[in-house]
Amino acid sequence: MHELPQQLVNGLLLGSMYGLIAIGYTMVYGIVQLINFAHGEIFMVGGFGALTVWLWLPGSTTMWVAIPLMLVGAVIVSTTIAIGAERFAYRPLRGAPRLAPL
Repeated sequence: MHELPQQLVNGLLLGSMYGLIAIGYTMVYGIVQLINFAHGEIFMVGGFGALTVWLWLPGSTTMWVAIPLMLVGAVIVSTTIAIGAERFAYRPLRGAPRLAPL
């Protein structure tokens, strides 16, 4: 009986990650009219940014300090990658003919 609350939390967390990626797909396609399947990769690179921050922290760091720092690291890394993708991949395709992205 103790597993049910944990599985509910696991389902909510996983569903929120799927929802976040789906909202990203919807926003990019609705605004730019280009399909970007790199959201999962950008999301994962953000996770690696958080892992890198965790590995750089000293072992005596508490979780109350580590988690906000990890979130900031994930946001910085994923935002940098997303801006780079927009500058080098999307910007040249905005004025291109409709079949060029294919």
